[in-house]
Amino acid sequence: MKFGTGGPDGAGRGSGRGRGRGRGGSPGEKFARAFAQAAFEGGKGKRRARMFRRGELKLLALHLIAEEPRHGYDLIRQIEELTGGHYAPSPGIVYPTLTLMAEMDLIDEKVDGDGKKIYSITEAGSARLAEDEAQIAEILARLEGVSKMGEASDGASVRRAMHNLKSAISIRLADEEKGSDKILDVTAIIDEAASKIERLK
Repeated sequence: MKFGTGGPDGAGRGSGRGRGRGRGGSPGEKFARAFAQAAFEGGKGKRRARMFRRGELKLLALHLIAEEPRHGYDLIRQIEELTGGHYAPSPGIVYPTLTLMAEMDLIDEKVDGDGKKIYSITEAGSARLAEDEAQIAEILARLEGVSKMGEASDGASVRRAMHNLKSAISIRLADEEKGSDKILDVTAIIDEAASKIERLK
């Protein structure tokens, strides 16, 4: 999933018992569910899921640069790691953001020995981080929620089951002709399984 500004931040309330509890969780987990659903439903004619609200990418970049001076590609890679590999901002978004941050004196821009720009935080940037500490914590929790959601959906047991399904289909349909009853039966079974998974709560 390569899931920019604005984004869902919650889901419906659970009952607190049984299956309803699965609809609750932390704000980060709620966002992850909404984000995953938007990304799944996205397509031609639909808005893609968005990871950050206005100004949030700037705050996250500032937080990461405060940890250590970074190149632009380092920021992209680190954000991707924070989401478990499910989202990476494009260079076309990151580099203009860094240029704006430098113009605002939030970060300092230098050229390293390889001729690449490297960014470090300024006193003004540190002051801005202190002001927006709570919002940065919220952003990090949201990214962690996306990462955990990815871990749950990409677990070893799921991969094993998918492999078994693929093998079973290959074996059973190896000699079948197009449009045969067996192919139709297998298709119906897969469609039914997909429908049950979509209805899980």
